[in-house]
Amino acid sequence: MGSFENQNQFVTKEEIKDDITTILRRIFGVTLDIATKDDIYKAVGVSVRGYMLDRWADGNMKVRKQNVRRLYYLSAEFLMGRALVNNMINLNLMDNYRQALSELGLDLDDIEEEEPDAGLGNGGLGRLAACFLDSLSTLDMPVTGCCIRYEKGLFRQKIVDGEQIEVEDNWLDKGTVWEVPRPEDRVEVRFGGSIEEIWTDCGLEVRHHGYTSVTALPFDYPVIGYESNMPATLRLWSAKAVSDIDMQYFNRGDYVRAKEDSALVESISQILYPEDNHEQGRQLRLKQFYFLSSASMQFLVKRHKAHYGDIRTLPEHYCVQINDTHPTTAIPELIRILIDEEGLQWDDAIDIASRMFNYTNHTIMSEALEKWNENMFKALLPRIHRIVETIDQKLRNQIWEKWPGDSAKLNQLAVIDGGELRMANLCIAVCGHVNGVSELHGEIIRTRTFRDFYILFPDKFLGITNGVTTRRWLAKANEPLCKLIAETLGSFEFLNDWHKFAELKEHLDDEGFLKEFAQVKKTNKLRFAEHLYKLNGVSIDPETVFDTQAKRLHEYKRQLLKILHVLYLYFLKKEKPETRITPSTFLFAAKAAPGYYRAKEIIRLIIAVGNMIDADPEIRDLLKVVFIENYSVSGAELLIPATDISEQLSTAGLEASGTGNMKFMMNGAVTIGTMDGANIEIAREAEDDAVFIFGALVDEIEALKRNGYDPGKVLEADPLLDRVVSSLVDGTLPVSKDRQFYDIRDSLLAGGPGIADKYFVLFDFASYAEVYSQMMDKHEDEMVWTRMAAKNTASSGWFSSDRTIEDYNEKIWHLKVVE
Repeated sequence: MGSFENQNQFVTKEEIKDDITTILRRIFGVTLDIATKDDIYKAVGVSVRGYMLDRWADGNMKVRKQNVRRLYYLSAEFLMGRALVNNMINLNLMDNYRQALSELGLDLDDIEEEEPDAGLGNGGLGRLAACFLDSLSTLDMPVTGCCIRYEKGLFRQKIVDGEQIEVEDNWLDKGTVWEVPRPEDRVEVRFGGSIEEIWTDCGLEVRHHGYTSVTALPFDYPVIGYESNMPATLRLWSAKAVSDIDMQYFNRGDYVRAKEDSALVESISQILYPEDNHEQGRQLRLKQFYFLSSASMQFLVKRHKAHYGDIRTLPEHYCVQINDTHPTTAIPELIRILIDEEGLQWDDAIDIASRMFNYTNHTIMSEALEKWNENMFKALLPRIHRIVETIDQKLRNQIWEKWPGDSAKLNQLAVIDGGELRMANLCIAVCGHVNGVSELHGEIIRTRTFRDFYILFPDKFLGITNGVTTRRWLAKANEPLCKLIAETLGSFEFLNDWHKFAELKEHLDDEGFLKEFAQVKKTNKLRFAEHLYKLNGVSIDPETVFDTQAKRLHEYKRQLLKILHVLYLYFLKKEKPETRITPSTFLFAAKAAPGYYRAKEIIRLIIAVGNMIDADPEIRDLLKVVFIENYSVSGAELLIPATDISEQLSTAGLEASGTGNMKFMMNGAVTIGTMDGANIEIAREAEDDAVFIFGALVDEIEALKRNGYDPGKVLEADPLLDRVVSSLVDGTLPVSKDRQFYDIRDSLLAGGPGIADKYFVLFDFASYAEVYSQMMDKHEDEMVWTRMAAKNTASSGWFSSDRTIEDYNEKIWHLKVVE
């Protein structure tokens, strides 16, 4: 990575070489000449981890001495990506390690390939949490992230016969060098049983009978920011049975039964997001989320009592951020601990909780807000249910006082109603702040999603725009661009000072800079093309436009809109061969949830369209569609820097923010998108001449939802689009007769106004096609296009997660920097 400023001169390459060879001998029992690739990767990792742990130990000691408030960031996902090279960069030891390894006859790039992506997350929610840990550490603010130590990730995606197949993601099979076991911090988590409430002279005494105990065993994962002396801690909880083997069954020879209870318990931390379209899956998810919440809160209280003593001072030393509703049970769990174990009264416990907890909302769609069946919740978590009932009653009193006699509003805003527990409502009832994740999202949750709650609690709601870390998404993912920026600006300060990006704007009319910027993009495209061929044997032309849509597969993100547009271009060229179409490679990357049938059908459609074009000698050199299998953080680090066009096509008003759009922008891709989520701020920062906006606005979409529209009339007005939709079912695509795409066609047309085309794919199609054409006209002039791309990079500083953390800290957390 070039030569970083302030290179760590206290660790020389000779020391690194000695370190690695010594670790190989003393930990792995091998010498360099007989070590396996895995041995070498782990030895290098242990070496890097050692320098992190030095700073980790010192930083945590300073937090105690300085009485600095610590953030607990609770999230069901932390999508960390590979750690080895990122940690080298943040330690300022990248050059030293690369040189040391080279002198040992080793290649760092090859070593990095031995590291699996940590299977602790799925999409933007988890990647945001990972970026936040990096930024908090970079800013020297103490934080402990809390998650489950999933033994298997969501799944590894395989494409077999044109369809998504899910296989196990065994990311921990070979262990991991980054974690530090903390068995001394284990806690007990209880499920099921019954609650007995006894009033004594000392107050309420709660007894829990007949419960099942699960041991929560912690592993700590250090996360270091750029030039940081305060590494973050990612605490991962693993579920273990109190007893691994039932010896009575074992001694009888019933070995399967002897391990059965242990296997059931340990399934809690076995896999990220078990399928929940059946009762057992829903129960397991609830167990997971409470397991995470309970273990984290028990540890927080235990640490506080050990360091500070007085339980009433908890809010002075800790704050808790709930990242989406998955860890919401942390709120009643803390209240349980304070009342049942620490002897506080209800008013004191709820006051402490309200001063500690804050909630980040990540979805605008009310149907996506987490709810639990009350009977199931009560059976699994009887004491927590009782506490939630009390919170619900207090909230109902507030609602009734505000809107006396309005039973409908009371039932709508209650935490418990109609046999359901509503976790977002629980968060809003207790948390001190509720934030959206973009300016638009903040406005929507105030005026639409939680409108009545905003009237009831006007001071709680705000919007804080998401961000991404420049260390991972430039220094790690895009070495050539990172070096070019540093050479242009004279230093690497932009990596931890997001304001510096704007200084690039002074160079947007410098022809030499623009040529170098264009060359960086070509280098990255060639690198990605080589990677893709090596990965699955697919050849793509780096001279074509790389047009990318990479994100979780969901109908509102409208991958369907893009693949219909590809079909539109295909039929247009077939009908009018004289039409000029810019040679393009359309890159799709997405996982569909295992039970989400239509999302999986959209993947199948994308692949079928690609196969049809590949088989057409008249078109295949002009258009190419590629679906990238098993998209991951390490895959994104190759794809994003290579992308020319970033497709951000969500239906306006449905994408809370997005972070992929920010990564593409930072790496010099030009955005085409709706006025949705952070796209609005991208358009503002890069200005209208560097982004391409299409489609209906939020107010228009809301009017269409109220009044309905007839998508059939859209097809009547555009015969070519009608042909595109007909091709889904008329045998045009290379799939068998009984596997035509009837479900997708029906989603666009069946059911009538207000039901058909729920995500307004056809409604926005004409606008998209027109703006896309205008964008391709701009692409004809290489220097004009390169200037737009460079302007996006120069305007991306606002989307640094460092800025996001500064906003959270100013408005919510009020953490102090560790001196």
